[in-house]
Amino acid sequence: MKEMKDLTLLAETVGLILEWEDSDGEPCRLSTDIQRTMLDLLGFPADDEPTLRASLDRAQRLRHPQEPAQWPPLITAESDTVVTLPSSVAPGTPYHLQLEEGGAHEGQVDAHGCLPAVAQTGYHRLAVCGVELTLAVAPRQCFSVADAAEKPTPRVWGLATQLYALRREGDGGIGDLQALQTLARHAAKKGAQAIAISPTHAMFSAWPDRYSPYAPSSRLVRNALYAAPEMQFGDAPVKEAIRRCGLEAALQRLETEDLIDWPTAGRHKLTWLRALFDDFIARDDEPAQLLKRQWAQFRQQGGAHLEDHCRFEALQASRPQESWHDWPEALRRPDSPEVARFAADNAHEVDFHAFLQWLVAEGLSGAQSTAREAGMAIGLIADLAVGADGAGSQTWSRQEEMLQGVSIGAPPDTFNVHGQDWGLASFSPHGLIHSGFRSFIDMLRVGFSHAGGLRIDHALGLLRLWLVPHGAPPTQGAYLRFPFKDMLRLVALESWRHRGIVIGEDLGTVASGFREALASRHILGMQVLWFEQDEQGDFLDASAWTDDAMATSSTHDLPTIAGWWAGRDIEWRSRLGLLAVDQNAESESQARREARANLSAAIGLTHPQRGPSTLEAADFPISRVLDTCVRHLGRTPAPLMLLPVEDALGLEEQANLPATLDEHPNWRRRWTASTEELLESPEVAERLAALAMARGLARQNVGEKVAKNTRETRGGS
Repeated sequence: MKEMKDLTLLAETVGLILEWEDSDGEPCRLSTDIQRTMLDLLGFPADDEPTLRASLDRAQRLRHPQEPAQWPPLITAESDTVVTLPSSVAPGTPYHLQLEEGGAHEGQVDAHGCLPAVAQTGYHRLAVCGVELTLAVAPRQCFSVADAAEKPTPRVWGLATQLYALRREGDGGIGDLQALQTLARHAAKKGAQAIAISPTHAMFSAWPDRYSPYAPSSRLVRNALYAAPEMQFGDAPVKEAIRRCGLEAALQRLETEDLIDWPTAGRHKLTWLRALFDDFIARDDEPAQLLKRQWAQFRQQGGAHLEDHCRFEALQASRPQESWHDWPEALRRPDSPEVARFAADNAHEVDFHAFLQWLVAEGLSGAQSTAREAGMAIGLIADLAVGADGAGSQTWSRQEEMLQGVSIGAPPDTFNVHGQDWGLASFSPHGLIHSGFRSFIDMLRVGFSHAGGLRIDHALGLLRLWLVPHGAPPTQGAYLRFPFKDMLRLVALESWRHRGIVIGEDLGTVASGFREALASRHILGMQVLWFEQDEQGDFLDASAWTDDAMATSSTHDLPTIAGWWAGRDIEWRSRLGLLAVDQNAESESQARREARANLSAAIGLTHPQRGPSTLEAADFPISRVLDTCVRHLGRTPAPLMLLPVEDALGLEEQANLPATLDEHPNWRRRWTASTEELLESPEVAERLAALAMARGLARQNVGEKVAKNTRETRGGS
């Protein structure tokens, strides 16, 4: 009995959640077998009583340090709120606080062992009890849409796009940042105030067949394949590099394809980018010298995480058949002398990858500047993936902060009855705390840079993550708790430092109180058309949506409006065996007929010959369905409404079908029209105009915002 109590205490101390509710509200409890498996993988084995006791003692010391010398290097607090220290300190103990922007506070610990409230937000240096640490003081709330729009009750709208899907002449078969810049300019003319983009995290130059934007090599740097060096160098040097590589015909062929051939297009692009880099290094003219100084400054500001990634890319290029886990032991640590020697011996290769990172950063900066100068209040909204590929540079360079042996997923729910295993490496809660949240802060800063906002994918992970042992089914996973308050405070602090809004993707099995916690911080949740239903399953009237979440028609993992209406998602799930055991294509199609009628009633789409119970897909022209849905979304009180480009265009296919790899062309679909023409057809232009009208945007205000934002952009850093 005592051993069971100790096991429970150990699991709770480590952060395993033993009881929770599933997506249907049914209570669940973690079995003792899974507890032991997870504890072992988390580094706290409990195979027998002595081992369990030793793990429990260590876990309790980590969670509740007794001495100041054991404190973590960073603690968080809120502005104008007393500061709680990691462990008890004698009243009257003196302290010294050096403020980040200058000035200092000195005083004594109060009778409750706390420091007086600090008004100034920032990363301050605290000296107390013979130790020094960082005190991160955060504002109570994030920078909001109201702050960006300078309106107390904003109702702005924007577009959401898969960056790779954009098309322009000369892109070589992959959407890039020059195409995004063009989209920003055209969308702003329609009245859009934001463009949410798919993740731009770094992938694998040596493994271009790994291209899911939500399974990156690192979230601390960016995807080199999105670079558009024409934005820095002009067209002529790029065309010359392509010509010298003999790739003109191959790239033109790739540009005509409807689906991206990531391995081929990626290899070709890196080939001519390398030629462009060699030309750049060889140049000594004044324009090149200026660009080289800018590159050097970028590299210096990038710090260790940039240098580590560039070294990783160079190492992997020399060992393309191996994961870093299989490299010689001396190369498995970024700070080893052998890695330093390799970097020195292969400096040109390391420099090349730093050059690529500079191109992408400059391209994003250019796209955001264009968006703001064109009148957008927000501009780009970047996307932050929930995890990283276990074979990538982030897990190599920040090993102490990442978990091994488990991957991130989700428990079974209505849309994924078997649960999900996303194959992604997770942060370690203990690793985050004891590194001073180094990677989390670096990740936020990269995400917010050159953007007006950040969408946090699976924001539920700020509180808890469903972790699945490698080789086990998702049903054998468990929830692990994360330092929620600390992470929320750091998000708020970085949000204001970058003046960027925050969207927390909160879809799935949501813990009680989670959405309220986000709302209290001005982190927008997500309202998706398909999920906005009452307890009886009826779709909500627009006025019944909330004003503390972003509104959208769909996401990259869900059907488009046209696809849902036509039942295209049912066709795919039936064909690939993704329906539940009690479902089949016929039953799902009948349910969809009823859902169409239900949705139609909510959005004001009535059919004179049909009853109120069912509708066939052909009963309305899809353009009318799209227009009515868009106006419905526009009428919601959400401060921000994002329309996916697929729904602006009326496309049936969705970007990604969860639980598939090669069975469905995930992350490969491209828009047919060029970005110059994408929003210009009469049907699309009228749809966006109707959305702008529904959002209550006055066109005459756009000119005023153009002038104001141009002054801000040109006057900023």
